Amino acid sequence: MDDRPWLAQYPEEIPATLAYEEQPVQAYLTKAARDYPAKTAIHFMGKELTFQEVYESSLKVGCYLKKLGVEKGDRVGIMLPNGPQAVISYFGILYAGGVVVQTNPLYTESEIEYQLKDSSCKVMITLDILYPRVQQVMDRTDLKHIIVTAVKDYLPFPKNILYPFIQAKQTGLKVQVEERGTNHEFKRIIASERAEELDIPFDFDEDIALLQYTGGTTGLPKGVMLTHKNLIANTSMCASWLYKCKKGEEVMLGLIPFFHVYGMTTVMILSIMQAYKMVLLPKFDVKMTLKTVHKQRPTLFPGAPTIYIALLNDPDLHKYDLSSIRACLSGSAPLPIEVQKKFEKATGGKLVEGYGLSETSPVTHSNFLWDREQVKGSIGVPWPDTEAAILSMGTGEILPPGEIGEIIIKGPQVMKGYWNRPEETEMTFKDGWLLTGDIGYMDDKGYFFIIDRKKDMIISGGYNIYPREVEEVLYEHEAVQEAVVVGVPHPYWGETVKAYIVLREGYSTTEEELNQFVRTYLAAYKVPRIYEFREELPKTAVGKILRRVLIDEERAKQEKTK
Repeated sequence: MDDRPWLAQYPEEIPATLAYEEQPVQAYLTKAARDYPAKTAIHFMGKELTFQEVYESSLKVGCYLKKLGVEKGDRVGIMLPNGPQAVISYFGILYAGGVVVQTNPLYTESEIEYQLKDSSCKVMITLDILYPRVQQVMDRTDLKHIIVTAVKDYLPFPKNILYPFIQAKQTGLKVQVEERGTNHEFKRIIASERAEELDIPFDFDEDIALLQYTGGTTGLPKGVMLTHKNLIANTSMCASWLYKCKKGEEVMLGLIPFFHVYGMTTVMILSIMQAYKMVLLPKFDVKMTLKTVHKQRPTLFPGAPTIYIALLNDPDLHKYDLSSIRACLSGSAPLPIEVQKKFEKATGGKLVEGYGLSETSPVTHSNFLWDREQVKGSIGVPWPDTEAAILSMGTGEILPPGEIGEIIIKGPQVMKGYWNRPEETEMTFKDGWLLTGDIGYMDDKGYFFIIDRKKDMIISGGYNIYPREVEEVLYEHEAVQEAVVVGVPHPYWGETVKAYIVLREGYSTTEEELNQFVRTYLAAYKVPRIYEFREELPKTAVGKILRRVLIDEERAKQEKTK
């Protein structure tokens, strides 16, 4: 049996293996500035920056970090929404030889404190309105300096004058940070620092570029060590997959947050590598996104299912021209088939599901965008140089096509390990394979299918129930906008199935109607026994539904009734 049957599915334009330039990630920006100096690199709410401007600003940040005492391998945090500062800071840290630590702007003080302590960050680059949270925990961490910027710093006139008033009204915060002591002003650094190339020794295989903290669904968040090689490899794979896209010509919609590895690799690094124009949005807003697509004409739109769902359900969708969109790679959560069909119809472009983890930089699999039929329900095939297999959860042996087990991965995009956690790193690997924790199977053509997360599987009365299967059916009901299924404690069955439903605007249904609908598609033991209708579901910043939050809510309810 061929252990890589997926290679036979590859169109001739995608090679099975790639040659990787042994260079640091920031070399992409250096090259883009040399080859396309005057080309627009970033469009941000009306403000545009060329590749030369981004390059010079990144060097200035790098030089200033060196003055602050940042040495090779030191960790520097970025706590910013998508905007020019996020890109400039990222590459500035790498130019200084530092390691980027991405921090979610939504984090609470305790979450910030934990991450700063765990990573031993020396410097944090953040927004003025986020500054109080960082400053509050500074004395309890290794943090020595805070570099502060504001959204208005990169807005055109008159938006730069008006925005602080809008921000104060929306957030109730008006923060004025003075440049003194440990506080440093980003805007002043860009205005006065000299842009000089820094000569930092470099090891392609070993040097860490990024500490990407996982969501912490199983205990405290862990810092995933991603090397320059990991990120160069995964970005190169992504470019090979987009073989119909032309260097220097595409327009990328930068909506997925860069503090998530998916946005960082498939939007930011790829755009710099390929000299694409990035159209950045600081947060997801349905109307703002539709207007931006209509006006800026992006050709590439990486996103998440909840983003596509929200756009499709906007009552004014028909007023906007989305026809510029050629290719969308959906990640972070399973893509319902109905959502894929509707979005492709609305745009005329291709929307396919991909798969990956923080531990793999992140992408390992994807469906083909062009020249191949879509395989419904599949996460696609492994990317070039990526090996994948199905491991028996009973015997620990590699399983043949069609058999269900745990998906395991090998490839140059697989992490170096977890930061300061050698035992957990060892537990995550088996004979050189990364254990993903996802349950699935491979068909005889090499297409992979995910049934569910190992930890999300519901066991009811001895039956294994996979939430994704139930969710796919619920999404086919015309009244359902969003659905998530969890297992909740049951005194007799151990667990039973509960569905949380968000209805489409203008639609209604009942628990009884949904129950009848699901029963026509699924065996009786898989049908939800409890339904809860909600206005919205808890989500991460990239739109991934937080199933664990719902489970914890259920457990808390059960405790109260005991």
